[in-house]
Amino acid sequence: MSTAQPAVTPKVTAPPSTVGDRARKAKKALTSPWASTLAIVIAILWTVPTFGLLVTSFRPELDIRRSGWWTVFGDAFAGEGVFSMRNYETALFGSSTNLIDYFVNSFVITLPAVFIPITIALLAAYAFAWIDFKGRDFLFVMVFALQIVPIQITLIPLLSAYVDTGINGTFWPIWLSHSMFALPLAIFLLHNFMKDVPSSLVEAARVDGAGHVQIFFKVMMPLLTPAIAAFGIFQFLWVWNDLLVGLVMGSTSTSPLTVRIAEMAGSRGGDWHVLSAGAFISIIVPLIVFLALQRFFVRGMLAGSVKG
Repeated sequence: MSTAQPAVTPKVTAPPSTVGDRARKAKKALTSPWASTLAIVIAILWTVPTFGLLVTSFRPELDIRRSGWWTVFGDAFAGEGVFSMRNYETALFGSSTNLIDYFVNSFVITLPAVFIPITIALLAAYAFAWIDFKGRDFLFVMVFALQIVPIQITLIPLLSAYVDTGINGTFWPIWLSHSMFALPLAIFLLHNFMKDVPSSLVEAARVDGAGHVQIFFKVMMPLLTPAIAAFGIFQFLWVWNDLLVGLVMGSTSTSPLTVRIAEMAGSRGGDWHVLSAGAFISIIVPLIVFLALQRFFVRGMLAGSVKG
């Protein structure tokens, strides 16, 4: 008695795609010793000024005037190197600088200027992505086109509107200005991330009786965490390092740290020991934020770039 053997289908190996070939070539080029060496050199050149600023901020005034920051290594071997926190104490709490108040102002400005546009952009992006209404595509194009409007040409009209409404001299003009100019990019980015969410998830939620509010909070929000974090980092860095809006829209009591450091550079340009400490105080917070949220930033930048 013979048993019929099942037919064996030969395994067909698909030829490598053109996209796959390009990806492998790009990976090989980027991982070559020359590319790695170039990346290291660029990183060193990019870091040297910041490292020099950090070293200078800890040196006494006389040492700063006498020699450059790079001589600190020779002084350390000779037992002559001296470091102290005096420059930071003078910058933060000195009667002529008092950066601590402006440091607090920067936090008061930056946090609402990050949360306000993200909150509004999430709602608008969901509406553009998953709610069908008349004129949706036209409105989305108009919102996207607002990115080409430079903030410089709107400062005087905005300031006039703030004066007419009586909110000038408060934090509201700065919050509103940063939020308005962040919204077009925020809506565009979050809309694109929401459109990458499989429609089957949304349809399944609708079949289970979920409305737009439940879909937004229970389906979209958990998936959008990397995108929100990525834009939040961008917005935090932009607002914290901004000088123009804080200078034009702010007042003496609402000016951010960047405005005060710019004034120090003009009126106290000779006091390098104080100016270097103030500059490093200004950059330390964005540096900590970026390093702490770097993994969310990378995930947000890569989300939606590859579709499975």
